[in-house]
Amino acid sequence: MDGINTKVLLIDDEEGFVSALEKRLSIRDVDVLTAFDGKQGLAALDGAPDVDVVLLDVKMPGMDGIATLREIKKAHPIVEVIMLTGHATVESAIEGMKLGAYDYLMKPCDVEDLLKKVNEAKTKKRAHQEKILEAVGIELRRKRGR
Repeated sequence: MDGINTKVLLIDDEEGFVSALEKRLSIRDVDVLTAFDGKQGLAALDGAPDVDVVLLDVKMPGMDGIATLREIKKAHPIVEVIMLTGHATVESAIEGMKLGAYDYLMKPCDVEDLLKKVNEAKTKKRAHQEKILEAVGIELRRKRGR
């Protein structure tokens, strides 16, 4: 499974982790955008509406991953978010899933497992997009009296 035509936004405050994961995903044909905190990530997402999946660290200074997830889902509800953490707690996992995270993975995670999750999340996002476009088409035809 490859990442062709997949666009990912990686939001994490650990620059070494971001750099390493960006390289690992890029060699698998994933287009990776990066941000080092929640606010930077939200700005990047606003500027790149074609992002399929956000990889989001839970523990970050300032705006943490849960607050960032909440804002992502408000502004970009169909973008799928995979939460990443080296400090997993059951509480943060439950909260993230309640707020609409696609999945929750422990760092470090196997790149092939991560890529599989990214592709599954992308498939879910694309299915939502198709349903929205179909609904819009039905509504337009209804308004035209067809």
